Amino acid sequence: MNPRLTALAGSAVLALTALMPAAAHAQGTARPDPTKPGAKVPGTSRTITAAQAAACFVWHGGVNAAGGHHFTDPTATVPPTVPDDWKTDGVYQPGQVRLSARQTIEPDISGTDRYGYVVIGDGLYLSGYQEYEDGTVDNKFLKRIGGGWSSFRFLESADYESPDSVKNKIYRSTNYALRNDGVLFRWNTGTAGWRSTGSYPGFSAVKTMTLIAKTPTYDTFLANTRGGALYTIRIPVGSAKPVVKPVRTRSWQGFETLSAMGCGQYGTLLLGIDKDTKKGYLYAVGHANGLSTVIQSRGQVPGTFDDPVDFRWVPIPVYDVANGD
Repeated sequence: MNPRLTALAGSAVLALTALMPAAAHAQGTARPDPTKPGAKVPGTSRTITAAQAAACFVWHGGVNAAGGHHFTDPTATVPPTVPDDWKTDGVYQPGQVRLSARQTIEPDISGTDRYGYVVIGDGLYLSGYQEYEDGTVDNKFLKRIGGGWSSFRFLESADYESPDSVKNKIYRSTNYALRNDGVLFRWNTGTAGWRSTGSYPGFSAVKTMTLIAKTPTYDTFLANTRGGALYTIRIPVGSAKPVVKPVRTRSWQGFETLSAMGCGQYGTLLLGIDKDTKKGYLYAVGHANGLSTVIQSRGQVPGTFDDPVDFRWVPIPVYDVANGD
């Protein structure tokens, strides 16, 4: 089994072993990039076109009111489009999930494997299942990690894996959660489970945030505040405190969800969702450079964004590139 999955699984190793074909996770083995032209769009029989890849897209996810998983891919064409929109029913009970970190969606020989962390009630869980090409859901599991999560309002994972071409591979798995009192917590995840690696007060004004960069030495979030400001929050892997820089000083308070995916070598495609109007808007964001950061509106995304819980679908970490800072 791949070390990253072993680290995730803990006592759920048997469930994940059934879920994940070993051949799909051989370290150092070249694997096709599922975000490039010609790759199959997750959960569909359609392939990503060169035009769609050039325009950039966000694999946005949600848990709907019925407990199903939702996938859309808002694309920065002119005007924005959503080429794909699908649901997988029966993943959870209605209203069961309160928070979700990014969920990995990984092709296998018979369909896709899907897994990630969720908060249910007061507990944190590793969640996973397999969906076959005919739509059948199999091998579902929920593995409880721990309690004390009722006071948290944001959860995200940052899994960094160096490219397959690198001789000395680097892999790290870091998780973040924002508590209601504005304290941001960080944990490293390995074979020994979740290990606390820091907590940082002072983020009570943050409304929501999204990961825009992950490197061997730091992760960076883009966060908006209730007052309308937009900031980058760079968190070093070591013991240093987060570095916070303003990007914009007003007009960003309307979004309850931010969802970002890498675009080009240094950019980010940002989806902002206004839960009051259930509308989504796309922005092309340049490499983070404080108040000089370039942000270009791409317009409103068609459709209704009404899922109670939002997250981002991601490929395996080596292809989930985030170089926005």
